[in-house]
Amino acid sequence: MEEMSLKKIICTSVIRSTYQGESHGGCYIVDLESEKITQVLDWNDGSISWEGRGNDRGLRGIAFFKKNIYIAASDEIFVFDDTFKIIKSYRNKYLKHCHEIFLYNNLLYLTSTGFNSILIFDLYKNKFIKGYCIKIKKLRRFNKIIKRIFHFPDRPELYIFDPEKENGPSPEGTSHINNVYVNGDIVYFSGTKMDSIYCIQNDTLEIYGNIPYGTHNARPYDGKIVFNDTNNNQIALTTIEGHCLETFDIKLYDENELLMNNLPKDHARQGFGRGLAITKDGLIIGGSSPSTISVYKRGNKRAIKTINITMDVRNSIHGLGVFEL
Repeated sequence: MEEMSLKKIICTSVIRSTYQGESHGGCYIVDLESEKITQVLDWNDGSISWEGRGNDRGLRGIAFFKKNIYIAASDEIFVFDDTFKIIKSYRNKYLKHCHEIFLYNNLLYLTSTGFNSILIFDLYKNKFIKGYCIKIKKLRRFNKIIKRIFHFPDRPELYIFDPEKENGPSPEGTSHINNVYVNGDIVYFSGTKMDSIYCIQNDTLEIYGNIPYGTHNARPYDGKIVFNDTNNNQIALTTIEGHCLETFDIKLYDENELLMNNLPKDHARQGFGRGLAITKDGLIIGGSSPSTISVYKRGNKRAIKTINITMDVRNSIHGLGVFEL
């Protein structure tokens, strides 16, 4: 394999599945050079009580701060030490159906899909310090069709609230915000029901760039946009105007190799892309189902390496973080 410092990279991935009340998954450390896979957290571990702690959602986003690991589980953030023992956890009344999380300096940004919001947690103060609620007006079916034909942009409104007070937003998930990325003083976010990446700077909401509906993990990348084009089984790199520059194929397996492949495709299917990370030297690392981690290099449509954790199509990568040692 080409020299791309993969020996310095360890991916920590969270896999999950939920089907007819079943929740599975856990957290794995995957060495991309040796391909060694180590399960460090098991959702079915009887020594950990998940009851009432995102039990119906599985584990989600992941971030690292000093020697601790932060993992989202629906309405609670768990803090683990470097041996993956739970040392504490945090809840907030405005945190519901948390998806991706992102660490910038000492601030942890959390998507709260159930409240159309992004919460900010200060890791030094150990408290939630700010909330952004982004509401998109609901449209009737006819208006939705007209909007998409003529490419009228969404017109969301931004509300700022204190997560520690009672006058915050009501539960609602119209925009399905599920991804957040921060660089400097700019907060970027997107959701599967949004046709743009939006950014917040100085408490002002603006459009950063165009994306298709249904995408996951959209984020700025070298003046462009990279995201999981989940509906088309690929990772896409586009201009901020939405023009495709490059695509990367998600790994697909022979149907006979898959486990639990008899389930309805709207519940579990292979090739569902979710989880995305960029290394310091520009490699793109993506997750997909059945739980597979793939590494891509610009100019190469196919993955230069793929590592599979399980062939059960119910299990999909969700959170994906990178240690660069």
